[in-house]
Amino acid sequence: MNTTYTVLNISCYKFVPLPDAAALRELLHERAVAAQLKGTILLAEEGINFFLAGPAEAVRGFVAQLRTDERFADLEPKESWSATVPFRKMLVKVKREIIRMDHPTIRPATGRAPAVDPDTLRRWLDQGHDDEGRKVVTLDTRNAFEVDAGTFDNAIDWRIDKFTEFPPALRAHKSELQDKTVVSFCTGGIRCEKAAILMREEGLSHVYQLEGGILKYFELTDGAHYHGGCFVFDERRVLDTGLATDTPAATSEIAIK
Repeated sequence: MNTTYTVLNISCYKFVPLPDAAALRELLHERAVAAQLKGTILLAEEGINFFLAGPAEAVRGFVAQLRTDERFADLEPKESWSATVPFRKMLVKVKREIIRMDHPTIRPATGRAPAVDPDTLRRWLDQGHDDEGRKVVTLDTRNAFEVDAGTFDNAIDWRIDKFTEFPPALRAHKSELQDKTVVSFCTGGIRCEKAAILMREEGLSHVYQLEGGILKYFELTDGAHYHGGCFVFDERRVLDTGLATDTPAATSEIAIK
């Protein structure tokens, strides 16, 4: 870690039923403000999604307190570092979905799609096929402007402008994915998890999500087979494969669509 990078940034999500999302909003907002953290926490009946930044002790203390709720006991945030806090406010919101897909039958909390870990994906891409000899393709589930900042080599990109466009794009291109091993990926895992479940629901048999998304791939591998950086939804904008950025803080947070 660069010694000038003293701000810890974390991102994390979990699909878990939260019927008390409104009450949690007040509690988590109070805790985050008391810890002098900045960022965004999204809550919905389907789960939690958050991006937080601050001194390491405060950030990790917040997560430790969150884990005392058994529903969040297994949270494993992805970490990166920056020289400054890349958020201007502390926002806690209750939404209909923590990542909007407008596809109510997709309920990740009731059963995840199979996942592939970063090391395995790197090995598959090295050899050009999975462990059963099936051709592997990567499917970028992010918005077009994010893909333009960087993506896996030869990744499938349907040029969507918001995640609600993914279901119709899948139906239009589904035949191209038949008989291949499809690894869906996104920034931190949340969109590619819903995408993988939908692909399974639509009849594709060999579908995986990249565990932890691009950020975990950068953390656990050397970034091979990926070109460019990873767009992130804070003022850092783009992280390189070392989870660092040379881009100065810009304007304000951008919402995932």
